[in-house]
Amino acid sequence: MSLSRKKRRIWMLLLGGLGLGSAAALALTAFQDNLVFFLAPSEIAQKHPGPERAFRLGGLVEAGSVRKSVSPEGRPEARFIVTDGPATVPVVYVGVLPDLFREGQGVVTLGKLGDDGLFRASEVLARHDETYMPPEVADALKRTGHWEPEKGAPPPAASWNRLDPQAVEPQAAAGMPRQGG
Repeated sequence: MSLSRKKRRIWMLLLGGLGLGSAAALALTAFQDNLVFFLAPSEIAQKHPGPERAFRLGGLVEAGSVRKSVSPEGRPEARFIVTDGPATVPVVYVGVLPDLFREGQGVVTLGKLGDDGLFRASEVLARHDETYMPPEVADALKRTGHWEPEKGAPPPAASWNRLDPQAVEPQAAAGMPRQGG
């Protein structure tokens, strides 16, 4: 039995469409596995990401939280707390911290959250200078009410857990003069 020319074209188009659809589905699946999401500590408390999922954790290093030691393998180990004000996440990182890493400074870490609530970072990125803040960290501070850019610079991280962002202006609490007024 011989297929007419019209039916052969239809079959070729259907097979081509099926092949393209399958390739697109495979590419999207592979792409989703490689996506790295950014989460602030408050979002981690709400979403509870699984231990198999790598993501970026961003916020400020809580003042007084950095503890440095040596891992059992003899490598430098740092434990610190990342906060966005309302929530905190303990972090452990094995490796050399960036030179600009400091308490009270912005940080973005890449890693996985363990079942015990400890974020195991495989990479730590610190802010570039006094005025730079990663966009993700700035967005998290704005969402939690700890920073209103039109009112000036963000308050130091050490003051976050003591402030009610609705009751006290962040600059006044940090001892900074108000800008523009």
